Amino acid sequence: MNFLDVVLIGLALAMDAFGVSLGIGINKEVIRKQKLLYSISFAFFQFIFTFLGGYLGYFFNTYIVNIPEILGGIVIGIVGLLMIIEGTKEKEESVLTKKSMIFILGISVSIDALVIGFTAFNSIKKISLVLNSSIIGIITFIICIMAFFICRYIKGISYISKYADFFGGGALIFFALKMLFF
Repeated sequence: MNFLDVVLIGLALAMDAFGVSLGIGINKEVIRKQKLLYSISFAFFQFIFTFLGGYLGYFFNTYIVNIPEILGGIVIGIVGLLMIIEGTKEKEESVLTKKSMIFILGISVSIDALVIGFTAFNSIKKISLVLNSSIIGIITFIICIMAFFICRYIKGISYISKYADFFGGGALIFFALKMLFF
């Protein structure tokens, strides 16, 4: 897997965090320190779930049975479709100022990273897995910080959040097609 593929996956995975960050950013009760903690949480869980997924996928391939590229492409495509479907649903408000929400939302926006790690990063060496997972975490952090800056200027946030899910889902579907046919 080349660097551009990792960046595209990182951008796709970061779209959930981007949408959630936009939603958090317009809440007047959330202070700057909490926004930074949300960004760190999202990036950390994207990193750790991608790493764990890749490591578990490697373990599964090595000691149980090999997962072919086709199955990985199908799973990534399904995750992309689920992100697009999620983008059509109405988002609910939550209590964003509680410290537990930083942890809970960090995990919830990163579940798809576990699947991506398991399917796309399961056959690479450990050092590459750490590097690729780190790139995904860094991309997520930057995307979240950008979302919080954008919130200063945007009024219709539900509209933007909706399209963030579509972009992320579309990027995953594109990557799944690349895995399946190229």
